[in-house]
Amino acid sequence: MDLPLATRVVERDLRVFAKLWHAFAFSTFGMPVLFLAAMGLGLGGLVDDRPGEVQGLSYLHFVTPGLLVAAAMQQAAGESLWPVLGGVKWDHRYDAMVASPLSPFDVYIGLQTFVAVRITISAAAFLMVAAVLGGLVSPWAVLALPATVLCALAFAAPLSAYAITRQNDVPFAMIMRLGVMPLFLFSGTFFPISNLPAWSRPLAWLSPLWHGVELARHATTADPHALDVVHVIVLVAVVAAGAWAGRWTFRRRLAQ
Repeated sequence: MDLPLATRVVERDLRVFAKLWHAFAFSTFGMPVLFLAAMGLGLGGLVDDRPGEVQGLSYLHFVTPGLLVAAAMQQAAGESLWPVLGGVKWDHRYDAMVASPLSPFDVYIGLQTFVAVRITISAAAFLMVAAVLGGLVSPWAVLALPATVLCALAFAAPLSAYAITRQNDVPFAMIMRLGVMPLFLFSGTFFPISNLPAWSRPLAWLSPLWHGVELARHATTADPHALDVVHVIVLVAVVAAGAWAGRWTFRRRLAQ
């Protein structure tokens, strides 16, 4: 892998993004407003009308970091499935890339770097909207940004390694419906996982999203925990495992 060469992949994707930015404007700025207004203010108003709080927080403060990370997870998953298959199956841009001095792993690293850039932009916009709507407790909420990007990469790294091995996109819809969506609902985004049945909590602990949500929530509420180190280690381990798989699968598919 040559990092300077991998940055050429990022440059290409950024050029495309710059030409199509208006297509992403609503999802970047409009969706946070809708999510936070509906879940944080609308549903949150009903929750807060009842006695007590959610883990000592108003519902808006509780759900904001969850929505931040969960939205990043969905975006990262989408960027790592159909576009990856398209690069090798439909428009063959990856084949053109490896015909240059770029190696297959350069292509993979460039893809992950671009995903990180896209998530950073979207997550920063989400945090700004959340700040305006009163969804953040502390200025330390800025630390939720790297936590969100790390969690997004924990999905992008293995999913893109898998996507390049496919011949069609049939499995992708199942991944989104039976994988990403259940994680979105049951990884601490909308309610503490302590509310889940005891037998299902270990499944939530295995979810990278839960680790990312916990990190972001501790940042937005300025409430660090010793287990945050564990959350980081788990997410880094998943990214590393995905990168190891991606090195192998991209080379196998693109070096033919």
